[in-house]
Amino acid sequence: MLISVIIPHLNQEDHLKIGLKALHAQESVTADIEIIVVDNGSTRLPEPVCSAWPGVRLVSERTPGPGPARNRGIGEARGDILAFIDADCRADPGWIAAIEAAFANRRTQIIGGDVRVGYENAARPTFLEPYESIYSYRNNEHIAEGFSGTGNLATLPSVVANVGPFAGIEVAEDRDWGLRAGAAGYAIQYVPEMIVFHPARKTFAELTKKWDRHIAHDFERMRSRPLATLRWLARAVAVAGSPVFEFRTLLVSPRVSGPYERLLAFLCLTRIRFYRGGRMIAVLLQSDGRALSKAWNRDIGTIREDSRAR
Repeated sequence: MLISVIIPHLNQEDHLKIGLKALHAQESVTADIEIIVVDNGSTRLPEPVCSAWPGVRLVSERTPGPGPARNRGIGEARGDILAFIDADCRADPGWIAAIEAAFANRRTQIIGGDVRVGYENAARPTFLEPYESIYSYRNNEHIAEGFSGTGNLATLPSVVANVGPFAGIEVAEDRDWGLRAGAAGYAIQYVPEMIVFHPARKTFAELTKKWDRHIAHDFERMRSRPLATLRWLARAVAVAGSPVFEFRTLLVSPRVSGPYERLLAFLCLTRIRFYRGGRMIAVLLQSDGRALSKAWNRDIGTIREDSRAR
């Protein structure tokens, strides 16, 4: 068995060093592995980083977006299994072994794993880290909705051939591809042992940019439905008021520990939910989610450079 690991990259050399080191420290692996780094327009190619490790191929894709970069990696791959991870993610030592074990079952077609937040300093969590540990990258919930985040996804080449390529930056390509796969009759399986660690965002502005993108896409998808205005307004109010219903989650979540982390998570949750509600109302008044989406696309280089478009 050959597993092709495909990594889109844009100006993330420091993260890529950590990620490649983790991939070369995988445990209990019997399959062969090839690693394909697809640069997506960095100011310089990460050749020194990639050449420091055996079995790493570096290719380029000039069409902007992680979707086109993954498509280029698929075209270069020789593997029996295609495994996707982001350049700023660090694979758990058992990541490849979990993929290998899942595909030992010949009925397995698509799998997604657990995405956790990696703290920079566990003794001194940032304002965003506890919140993101609980509320971001909940891939098990995404899979229940019919798609997996592409930062922790594996599938067969035959599935990609049937479903088609990943979309560009104009849509959320992970959701789009997963829903197309479901419509084609494929089921995505959640594999909790398939773990990757993603850094939390550095600033609150990075978090708002992520939600600007999702709000824009959701508004464009909803605006043609019956009673769209009333539904959207009700949803905006519900989002802004939702922190009061999250106390139990904040108190019992195993993804954070101690009262200080839980307090930080609540404060950040309240701030971002108020922001989202207000932003949703602003988009409704403008009646144009595409303007927000275009603004996000203009800023895509900065966002993805900081590894936050996902």
